[in-house]
Amino acid sequence: MTFHPTRLHRKPGIGAAPAIGPGEPVVPQSVSGRFRRLKWAAVGLCLALYYVLPFLRYDRGPGQPDQAILFDLAGLRFHLAGLELRPQELYLLTGLLVLATLVLVLSNVVAGRIWCGFFCPQTVWTDLFLWVERRLEGDRRERLRQLYLPMTPARALRRVAKHAIWLMIAAGTGGAFALYFADAPTLLREILTGEAGTVAYGAVLSLTLTTYTLAGFAREKMCTYMCPWPRLQGAVWDAEAFGVAYRDYRGEARMSAKKAAAARASGLPAGDCVDCMACVTVCPMGIDIREGPNLACINCGLCVDACDTTMQKLERPRGLIDYESWTNIERGRKGEACVPVRLVRPKTLALALAGLAMAIALVAVVATRATLSLSVAHERNPVAVELSDGRLRNAYDVRVWHVAGGGGTVALTVEGADGAELRSVSDVGEEADSIAILLDDKGRRRLRVTVTADPSAAGALTFRLTDPASGESVTATDFFHLP
Repeated sequence: MTFHPTRLHRKPGIGAAPAIGPGEPVVPQSVSGRFRRLKWAAVGLCLALYYVLPFLRYDRGPGQPDQAILFDLAGLRFHLAGLELRPQELYLLTGLLVLATLVLVLSNVVAGRIWCGFFCPQTVWTDLFLWVERRLEGDRRERLRQLYLPMTPARALRRVAKHAIWLMIAAGTGGAFALYFADAPTLLREILTGEAGTVAYGAVLSLTLTTYTLAGFAREKMCTYMCPWPRLQGAVWDAEAFGVAYRDYRGEARMSAKKAAAARASGLPAGDCVDCMACVTVCPMGIDIREGPNLACINCGLCVDACDTTMQKLERPRGLIDYESWTNIERGRKGEACVPVRLVRPKTLALALAGLAMAIALVAVVATRATLSLSVAHERNPVAVELSDGRLRNAYDVRVWHVAGGGGTVALTVEGADGAELRSVSDVGEEADSIAILLDDKGRRRLRVTVTADPSAAGALTFRLTDPASGESVTATDFFHLP
């Protein structure tokens, strides 16, 4: 099989109908059917989740944000219900990206670019923009006709209305995304009343223009050329995967409905495809699925709906274009019976197990991770001070972090030096074998601590931070130096 930027295979000897040519606008025809209904259901689900999730609440206790999903840039943390992630836990994000990649590849070897056709944000907002365009400017034939007509006031008004609605949808998109980075009800009120900060308005504006450009103008160009997934798809393409395919062994040779009926009446072979081009005109990518597996195909199934409608009118069996494995297409060409597509096979099983292992590993890491963090850095000027009683004093910069946040008190002790005494210079406290550290409302504290001990204590010291409430403790090692 030869890979091509726009198609993977073309059966020799078939005069393929031309798809949308270079430079020509892709203006898809509206279509109704089971896959169009599934796509509208996916659009509704994705939009509902996107706009509702920022307003979900989760009680984390006093002084803590109660938004269930929150990217707290000011506090440098990410909240997902009861889970809180900090910048030093970026490795968890890497694990999530690996897991998402495994799931995406698994979906590809099961049903091709099914994610792209139904759930990708580019597809969702493009469907929404196309719906607005059709309501105001008409369907494919009317819009193509208008391309070559002089502009009239009525058409200009409709076009202005279309772009105004596009911009409102895009603004709603950008505004909703910004709500994930601050308390949603508060930020929404501030944006609407003009009280939000410059950063908030800048984020909304940039996301508005991005959505407006990609969903309004880039469309299939984004999915074919700007997105890397079509190119990567060639590396994971599976002949046994479900994909939108044309059963050419049934559709060829193409001829008009009248000629096909006459041929069948005479006992001559005739294909079911009547070259009506319905599959091409409804395709949002502007491709001809009859040419074979295509890297640009997003497996949305709209060409299936269009072809089934034509077959129903001609009283021919549905499924000339359908979700089918390429293995079955080649079996059909040989006159062999098609076999059920195996969803469980070595490749899908391996990917599923790899994804499951990654998910279990992430859950285990999150469940067993420490909620306390302690860093200690020895001060260098001076390295040590000799006191009048002969003892030595070293100073340290101590940083404490509690994942749970919300204030509270933790205890700091030192091990490895008999009789060593701690003192918090920041709190002007007395020397003792343990000091209590009061955390701020974000669960953090930075302070200067001194350790006083005999010269015999020179060497490694272990600082231990303990949470009295949970009993959890963490340690950090530094050195006690001589002058």
